[in-house]
Amino acid sequence: MLAMQLRAPGEALRPVTLPDRAPSPGELLVRVRACGVCRTDLHVVDGELPHAKSPIVPGHEIVGVVERVGEGVEGFGPGARVGIPWLGSTCGRCRYCLRGDENLCVAPQFTGYTRDGGYAEQALADARYCFPLPDAQGGDEAAAPLLCAGLIGYRCLRAAGDPARLGLYGFGAAAHIVAQLARFEGRRVFAFTRPGDARAARFAQECGAEWVGGSDEAPPEPLDAAILFAPVGALVPAALRAVDKGGTVVCGGIHMSEVPAFPYHILWEERVVRSVANLTRRDAREFLALAPRVPIRTRTRRLPLSQANEALAILRAGEVDGALVLAPESAP
Repeated sequence: MLAMQLRAPGEALRPVTLPDRAPSPGELLVRVRACGVCRTDLHVVDGELPHAKSPIVPGHEIVGVVERVGEGVEGFGPGARVGIPWLGSTCGRCRYCLRGDENLCVAPQFTGYTRDGGYAEQALADARYCFPLPDAQGGDEAAAPLLCAGLIGYRCLRAAGDPARLGLYGFGAAAHIVAQLARFEGRRVFAFTRPGDARAARFAQECGAEWVGGSDEAPPEPLDAAILFAPVGALVPAALRAVDKGGTVVCGGIHMSEVPAFPYHILWEERVVRSVANLTRRDAREFLALAPRVPIRTRTRRLPLSQANEALAILRAGEVDGALVLAPESAP
C-alpha cells in the first residue's frame, strides 16, 4: 500500500510502499477513504511533540471502510464505515482509566503519533477506539474533520462550562465546527483571528460569529468563556483580559508556545485557565450523535494523498478556510 511516511522530525514526508497489513486480535483493517490534516500533524512533523514513533505515518482524522476484522472483534464487519480518532488505545487499568478519565491514561497510544495513521491507503486500528459513521455524518471528506477538530472542539466547549458569550481564538477547523455547535445551543460567538486576516474574518462571520476582531483586540463586551485553538501562548493573558469575573479560558491545543508572565490581577476574581488533553470515547459518542442534529457542516478542501506535504504547507501558512482532507487516489 502507498503511505506518506515521516522518517525524522523536520523532514518532508516520503511516499513509500508498505506491505499490506493484517489485523491482530482486537483490530480492524480499514481501507482509508479520507484523512483530515490537523495542526497536531504539523507538531508531529516539526518535532514539537516528543517520543513519536519513528518512522511514522501521520494522520488521525480517518474515515474508511472495514476490510478485515481481527479475532475477537464484535460490532464491526467488513464494509462498515468507521471513523478512527486521535486516541488509539488506553491501558484500561491505571487510576485515570478506572475513574473514567481515559484521556489522561498513563500508557496511551495515539493514531498518527505512536501508531501509524491515515496518510495511507490502509490503517490498522484498535476496534474499541473506532466509531460507526452512518450516512447522517455526511460524505467521507466532510466527516473526516469531525474525528479531531470536532471531538476536541466539543470537549473544549464542555470544559468551558455554560457560557452565554463565547470567544474563539484562532478560526480554523475546530473553531468553525464549535461555532456552529455553540450557535445551535443558543450561545453568542465572538471570533478572534490573526490581525488583518480579512478572509478568516469573513469565514468566522459565515459560521455564525456576531463579532469578529483581531486577536490583539478586546471584544465589545466581557466574555463568559474563551477557547484558544491558536497555539500562541501570548493569547492566554489576552483571553484572561477578555473574560468576565468567574470566566474560563480553555487551551485546546496539544502544543503551545511559551505563555508569557502576566500580572495576577487579570487572573484574580475567580477566572480559570485550564487545558484540554486528548479525548474520550464518551466525547466521541456524544458529539457524533449531536452533530447531525445541528447539523454540523464542515468546509473542506480535498487533496490527493500524494500531496500531503503541500497540504501541510498550506495549513502552516494559514491558507485554508475550514479543513484540509487527504484522499488516496483510489478513494471514491
